Amino acid sequence: MRTIKDMNLDYKRVLVRVDFNVPIDANGDITSDNRIKESIPTIKYILEHNCKQIILMSHLGKPDGKFVEKLRMDKVSDRLEKLLDMTVVKMNDCINVNIPDAKIIMLENLRFHAEEEANDDEFAKRLAVLGDIYVNDAFGTMHRAHASTAAITKFLPGCIGFLVEKELKYLDLSHADRPFIAILGGAKISTKFGVIKELLKKVDYLLLGGAMIFTLYKAKGYNVGKSLYEEQFLAEAKLLLNNEKIILPDDIVVAKAIDTHAETMVVPDFDIPEEWIGLDIGHESVQLFKDYINRAKTVFWNGPLGYFEIPKFATATNDITEYLANSGKIVIIGGGDTEEAILPWKSKFTHVSTGGGASLEFISGKELPAIRALKENEIEFHDVV
Repeated sequence: MRTIKDMNLDYKRVLVRVDFNVPIDANGDITSDNRIKESIPTIKYILEHNCKQIILMSHLGKPDGKFVEKLRMDKVSDRLEKLLDMTVVKMNDCINVNIPDAKIIMLENLRFHAEEEANDDEFAKRLAVLGDIYVNDAFGTMHRAHASTAAITKFLPGCIGFLVEKELKYLDLSHADRPFIAILGGAKISTKFGVIKELLKKVDYLLLGGAMIFTLYKAKGYNVGKSLYEEQFLAEAKLLLNNEKIILPDDIVVAKAIDTHAETMVVPDFDIPEEWIGLDIGHESVQLFKDYINRAKTVFWNGPLGYFEIPKFATATNDITEYLANSGKIVIIGGGDTEEAILPWKSKFTHVSTGGGASLEFISGKELPAIRALKENEIEFHDVV
C-alpha cells in the first residue's frame, strides 16, 4: 500500500481526508485539539513538496445528513490556522463549491450529506473532482466504509498519510517485546469478544476492567447487584473464563447510584449487594494490575477501568495511567475514551491511537474497509513516482 512518500505532489491539488472530529462542549468550542495536531506532519510534508493546494475534508459529530450550525467546521479551521500559522480558507459546503486560489482549504462537514455515510459513488465523485491525489490520514474513520474513505479511492490515485502509517506500525502487536500484557476496559463485553480472542493469541496476560467484567462475574455465578451485564452473552463469557491468561479484579467500588454524591463502598468481586452498582475496580485490584505491569516489557491498553466520567469512579483509571506513564515501558494506548482519560500524560506514552473503534478492529485481525479500498483501487496515474 502506498504512502505519501510514494506520490509526486509537485503542483498537485492534494485532497486529504483528516479526522478532525474533535471533542466539543455545549457551545461548540473545542475541548481538545489533539486530533488536529496529529495531522500537522502530513500537512507540512505536502506543503514542503510543492503542492498546488491542500484541500482538507473531515466530519464533526453526528449531524445525520443535515446542516447543523454547531457542527460546522469553522472553529476547527480557525484552530488549524493558529497551529499552522497560515491562512486556512473555510468553505460553506464540501461539494458544488468554487475552490479559491488559496494554499489550504477546509471543506464543510462531510456528514451534512447523508451520502457520505452511505458510501455513495456519486457523492465520492463530486469530492474527487476537487483533487488530483487523495491522501487518507484519518485513522479514526478507517473502520467505516464511507464515501470519503472508501468510494473515493475509485476515482483518484490514493495513499495513506503519516498518521495512518504510524498507527498501523504501533498497533501491529504481533511482534511486541515480551512479556506482553494487555489491559481492556469499557462497558460491553459483546463488542470486545473479537479483540479479546485475538489478544489472547499474543499476550502473556490480559487484565480486564470496566463494566464488561460483570458479565464475566455473572457467568461465574457471582452476585453482581444492579451492575451492567449482558445476559445473552453469558455462555460465551463462560468459555473465556477457562483461559488462564485472563486476570479479573478482586474488589469492586460500588454505589447505589451513578452520581457524584452517591455513597460508595468497596466489596469483594463475588458479592456485590443487591441494590448496588459496580462502578470502578478497588485498590487491591489496582495493586494486582500494577504487579502484572511490573513483569511486562510491553503494555497495550484500551478502555477505562471504571465510570471515569465521574471523578470518584476514575480512581483506578487515573492510578494505572500515572503508573504506566512513569513505568519506562513500551505503552500503547488504544484511543477512544482511553485517549481522553490519559490526555494529561499523553506525551509519556509510546503511542496514543487517535481511533478507538478503528484500533480495536485492526487488533481484532479485521482489515479496515478504508485500507481495503486503497489496496483494491491502486489507480496508476503519471503523478505516482
